[in-house]
Amino acid sequence: MNARLDHRAPLVFDTRELGRRPGALKRISRSVAAPKDLGIEVIGVREDATVELDLRLESVMEGVLVTGTARAPLSGECVRCLEPLERELEADFQEMYSYPDADDRSREADTGDDAEEEETLFLEADLFDLEPVLRDAVVLSLPLQPVCRENCPGLCAECGARLADDPDHQHDVADIRWASLQGLADAMRDGEKDNAPRDRGDDPQEK
Repeated sequence: MNARLDHRAPLVFDTRELGRRPGALKRISRSVAAPKDLGIEVIGVREDATVELDLRLESVMEGVLVTGTARAPLSGECVRCLEPLERELEADFQEMYSYPDADDRSREADTGDDAEEEETLFLEADLFDLEPVLRDAVVLSLPLQPVCRENCPGLCAECGARLADDPDHQHDVADIRWASLQGLADAMRDGEKDNAPRDRGDDPQEK
């Protein structure tokens, strides 16, 4: 069993005004502090950053259908040049929160799909927690490979310099196809020096 929901928590919402009347609607706008770890390794919403929520709560036979949009600032780094970047995120989502007794009714028409049953979210004392739905919506909306710009050239593979700051940046690199021949040529020159005849004046045997 999960811990009881706290109606004072910023991402917990009350549906009592709907009164289980199918077709009843309620709209909510709320600014909340972003929970921890709302993102992926390279980009996400910083903890306590402001998330703007616009929600539409609709009462249906099975429970409450929640449709909404979340807007929040993103912070991360470019995967090519590692420079920090800032973006604005807008993520849409929709989720059904079922009434607790809807579980009993659903068992009568059970299809045997255990995975689907595990994913069902339920109201608790007419409250629902939006955090897991918000987290999924934000993460699925994030770019997996964020870049500071589409044509970011990245970093130099040799020295790590940011290529956008120096478009003409380059290094003199010897052609690896000639590397072995160059080594052989150097060895031959060293051998020629060792075998070169000495001047007669340098021969210690000559008197």
